[in-house]
Amino acid sequence: MTELMIGESTRVTLNFSIKLDDGQLVDSTFDKKPAEFEVGDGNLLPGFERALFGMKAGVRDSFIIKPEQGFGQPNPNNVQQIPRSEFADMELNEGLMIAFADAQNTETPGVIAAFDDETVTVDFNHPLAGRELLFEVEIIDVQPSQLH
Repeated sequence: MTELMIGESTRVTLNFSIKLDDGQLVDSTFDKKPAEFEVGDGNLLPGFERALFGMKAGVRDSFIIKPEQGFGQPNPNNVQQIPRSEFADMELNEGLMIAFADAQNTETPGVIAAFDDETVTVDFNHPLAGRELLFEVEIIDVQPSQLH
């Protein structure tokens, strides 16, 4: 029986790590339970999935994921000025992440970029937007998808 390669309609079990270009670890499963996903289920960004296509169980590899295949480029429209009065009882620090509720009551994380007595600048871009990422993988198992 031939080994199944990662592609459409496959379920993958793998260990992975994601590091910033300065070597800082963002996330890893190498020290815990391996991750599982079905290709196309939305658990992995498409750029990360495509990097795995053609791999089989037992393969270890690493890739540079460009911002366009990862979390995109920062969008200046995602940086907003909010009146300081909205943060009346909060102690603010640059880099502080706060969950904001939108009109649909969905939580959206924002990072305090700057603040003064009048306004608070909040960056709603994904924290990894604009960053090149080192994606290391160890493919443990590849099975036919259960979704189809």
